[in-house]
Amino acid sequence: MADKANAHPGAAGRAAAADHPAAIRNVVLVGHSGAGKTTLVESLALASGAITRAGRVADGTSLCDHDEIEHRQQRSVQLALAPLTWNGIRINLLDTPGYADFVGELRAGLRAADAALFVVSAADGVQGSTRLVWEECAAVGMPRALVVTHLDAARADFDEMVTVCQDVLGGDDPDAVIPLYLPVLGERGADGSTPLTGLAGLLTRRLFDYSGGQRTEREPGEGRLPRLTRARNRLIEGIIAQSEDETLMDRYLGGEECDVKTLVADLEKAVARGVFHPVLPAAPADGSARQCLGSVELLELITGGFPTPDEHGIPAVTTPQGAPRPALSCDPDGPLAAEVVKTSSDPYVGRVSLVRVFSGTLRPDATVHVCGHGTADRSGQDPALHEADERVGALSAPFGKQLRPLDAAIAGDLAVVAKLGRAETGDTLSSPDAPLLMAPWAMPDPLLPVAIEAHSKADEDKLSHGLARLVAEDPTMRLEPNPDTHQLVLWCMGEAHRDVAVERLRSRFGVRVDTVAHEVSLRETFASSVTGRGRHVKQSGGHGQYAICELTVEPLENGSGIEFVDKVVGGAVPRQFIPSVEKGVRAQAAKGVTGGYPLVDVRVTLFDGKAHSVDSSDAAFQTAGALALRECASRANIHLLEPVAEVEVTVPDSYVGAVMSDLSSRRGRVLGTEQAATGSTSVRACVPEIEISRYAIDLRSMSHGTGRFSRAYARHEPMPQQQAARILQEAAAAGGGH
Repeated sequence: MADKANAHPGAAGRAAAADHPAAIRNVVLVGHSGAGKTTLVESLALASGAITRAGRVADGTSLCDHDEIEHRQQRSVQLALAPLTWNGIRINLLDTPGYADFVGELRAGLRAADAALFVVSAADGVQGSTRLVWEECAAVGMPRALVVTHLDAARADFDEMVTVCQDVLGGDDPDAVIPLYLPVLGERGADGSTPLTGLAGLLTRRLFDYSGGQRTEREPGEGRLPRLTRARNRLIEGIIAQSEDETLMDRYLGGEECDVKTLVADLEKAVARGVFHPVLPAAPADGSARQCLGSVELLELITGGFPTPDEHGIPAVTTPQGAPRPALSCDPDGPLAAEVVKTSSDPYVGRVSLVRVFSGTLRPDATVHVCGHGTADRSGQDPALHEADERVGALSAPFGKQLRPLDAAIAGDLAVVAKLGRAETGDTLSSPDAPLLMAPWAMPDPLLPVAIEAHSKADEDKLSHGLARLVAEDPTMRLEPNPDTHQLVLWCMGEAHRDVAVERLRSRFGVRVDTVAHEVSLRETFASSVTGRGRHVKQSGGHGQYAICELTVEPLENGSGIEFVDKVVGGAVPRQFIPSVEKGVRAQAAKGVTGGYPLVDVRVTLFDGKAHSVDSSDAAFQTAGALALRECASRANIHLLEPVAEVEVTVPDSYVGAVMSDLSSRRGRVLGTEQAATGSTSVRACVPEIEISRYAIDLRSMSHGTGRFSRAYARHEPMPQQQAARILQEAAAAGGGH
């Protein structure tokens, strides 16, 4: 904080050796798309001297250079690391995408960081997705601060924005969200916008003026003092309320002037504990010092108020077999425990891993044990572990498009590791002599199914490798071959996530794919009992084919499968051919009897038939069994069964009515509601899967980004007759093959 630096110079940041965790700050930037996170990172880089006035590093590229996809889409789609140095403190800024589809990148940033900087736009307000992440951080006690951007926009108001933040994010203690500085505004332009010319420090009552192109300090002037005094008193009261010194409030109420150094020290402690959340105004960098307004003050807050890695907790560890291990500390000399928070592919380097070192020291050319939980599927079973020993390649820190070599990465630091060929996102790196496994961090389940096909034969040969690499890099993506529809389904977070996946397959792995309509796994069953006859009699020059069998098919309860019963008497069908009939029946059931969907939940009874001493054979009775089943189907009323999912939708209370109405329109049956958290409700319902293929997108739109849901297969149920008839007609027109 500039206030802090002026209060007691040289105190910015805790005194620490350059190779000690106390000289590191890991900060993740959070905010909705367009709030200005990436621009703010460039402002901080400019203020710290990491880039020039023109916004370029030594190699001529931007510190926050985007990949080809980000350039084309004009938004961040992946986690980016920007290391800076300020007053001898190394700051690792983790810039996260603001779009909801890329929440996996955000979760990785939260895992790697020790504090969060929430960026909110005065032009757009606090988005619902930002509030959800704030609540996640609050649940784990992560320190947070807020930066208000776009204050030069028309009708932007800093005081109003602070009030909104207090109401939306303050929870039970809105006074914990208080500004440290007030913006100083220039003359209003013809378009209604008002440029920022400086900041007024509340604790020191000094004005930091940027209007002349350089940051200068002066008295605020008599006209600004009343507003400054009111805001300062509220700030002091907020700091005192969170102070560990219980006598400070009594002294303040008694009229004693609080020492600024004491207030700053208490402020730092409250921020580091995650109970006080300062708000700072900022203007983006465009190459001029004035437009970098607020960056120096923010760097001081990061180095002075945010916790060091050794003040932040370390995830629990076990052995790969699950045996408990002693808790680790952030000690460079301790046992090695690091985690891959992100993996990506570089066309020249190969696989690149961003690693957070929690304990010990990671060195180039060392051998490490790689252990991970694997990728879960929709079966609900625990994913299998994968383990391997690998040699660490070069360690580096990204700087623009360059990777600057590192001699080592100590506990608390972040580094890029090249060529960890078997490491996936979320894997633990430890010593081969003492393998460890860290508890995984929570990742949302991808809920948008996308069926993909190789564009050509050449793409088909490379498809499996490209998809395997893609899923290993992104734990919010899941690959699922559907044995019923024979589709290859890629589960994504949303349409933008899907588009990026398809583009990465093309650009990184040279695989072109087409997306096709996703099909759900339909079934067929009999609505009533029916009898049919299968006759397969053919004569030719040699041995002929002769088999006749008679079947009864009757419906069973849901989930019963196919039950085959032998009630043949008197040897009408020889014993050796009864298994042949069953085999033919089951083969035909698997292919379906009307629309090409598997037949389920029926009992098939063989009760009569005929055979020939010479021409009967295993193949003939298989064919006769299939024909008999098809004849039964032609005489019966066939129900088309569709999969039904049990969904749980959690939304703010104001959206519950809209959600329940929408679920009903999707043929859903609401099972009940219950209070989820303060101001939120969970709605449980059973909904046909065919109706919720795009629900991940629709719910986000309906709830303005504040809703979330989970789904799990429940059962198959009969589809409405009109809809079933339409689907069967389409299947018949397509040839009935699935």
